[in-house]
Amino acid sequence: MYINQAYKGNNAWWRVLITSLLTLGVFVANFIMYFLMSKEDLDKLYQSMREIPNNLSLLMNLLPFVLLLGLLFLLVGVLHQRSILSLTTSRDKVDYNRILFSFGLIVLLTLASFAVSYALDSSTVLWNFNPAKFALLFGISLLLFPFQIGFEEYLFRGYLMQQIGIIAKNRWFPLLLTSTLFGLFHSANPEVAKMGYGVMVFYIGTGFLLGIMTLMDEGLELALGFHLGNNLMAALLITSDFSAMHTDAVFKYSKAENTIDMLNEMIVSIAIVYPIILFIFAKKYHWSQWTTKLTAKIQS
Repeated sequence: MYINQAYKGNNAWWRVLITSLLTLGVFVANFIMYFLMSKEDLDKLYQSMREIPNNLSLLMNLLPFVLLLGLLFLLVGVLHQRSILSLTTSRDKVDYNRILFSFGLIVLLTLASFAVSYALDSSTVLWNFNPAKFALLFGISLLLFPFQIGFEEYLFRGYLMQQIGIIAKNRWFPLLLTSTLFGLFHSANPEVAKMGYGVMVFYIGTGFLLGIMTLMDEGLELALGFHLGNNLMAALLITSDFSAMHTDAVFKYSKAENTIDMLNEMIVSIAIVYPIILFIFAKKYHWSQWTTKLTAKIQS
């Protein structure tokens, strides 16, 4: 069982505390800064970020995750004396086919959804393609997004899910807590300032989707593939002036784009698309005993 993999390491409280503080620190600092800053200061910060060339800004935002993922792996290996495999999956080896299938599924669904939306109403979407800028964006994305999504998955659905699980001695509490934390730590994203706190439902809902995948499948593989595909599409396919990843994507939302409509699209994703994704995974990987896998007690 996935959460039980934590028992393969040294889980002394001070080791858990050090690892949590060092790896969660970047999210906590960002979270605190967001709530301490005035709206005027936040607007100035976001404006200054928009003045940086898009690809350079993306590079600056993603590079720290290379160090953060390395730090997390180092702490798990040295401080907790555990293998990265035990943090990744309960299987004997990482199932790369699962990662590829999940990646392909979200990419296909995203492209299909965008194509239908564009065919029905293209008035709020602008052609934004610049070959040279996009080529650089593509290279940066392929190189660095695996580190960004890797850090978030290995931290929230990996390390924290397992450690909280063996402390709480159940599965439902780490699912609830890590999903909520995942959403809350995205509250400093520019989308929240533009669209309001209603968008937090989407971030927290996405946290639950990834957490359910991990617990039902007893490993991180599906969550890793999904998260990577989702973020690559967010960077490469379409961008907006107020998104967390303002990139030189193929398309761009026009200023006429209604934020209420965008929020409604997010709610549709949570209510319709996410259940469909879980249904597909459940059928392909023969998931069963949902109540047990999502709520059962953890035996040491």
